[in-house]
Amino acid sequence: MENQRYEKYGRAWKRIRDRYMNAHPLCERCQREGRLVKAEQVHHIKPLAEGGDHSETNLMSLCSSCHAKIHAERGDRWHNH
Repeated sequence: MENQRYEKYGRAWKRIRDRYMNAHPLCERCQREGRLVKAEQVHHIKPLAEGGDHSETNLMSLCSSCHAKIHAERGDRWHNH
């Protein structure tokens, strides 16, 4: 599944994602709530399909639980992305 995601976004995304994750190793949403949880995914705040981009201001590192919650709150179809 992980490789499919990189294929979807391309090699540039993998580099951007890895660089962002190294700079932000903890879930940013959990940190705001005072919890220290390892980030597992990098999320686009404004989705690419809605005109978002890979800029750092549009990214946040999240644990899988927070990532799923954000997509559920948005009403997105969620398939462990």
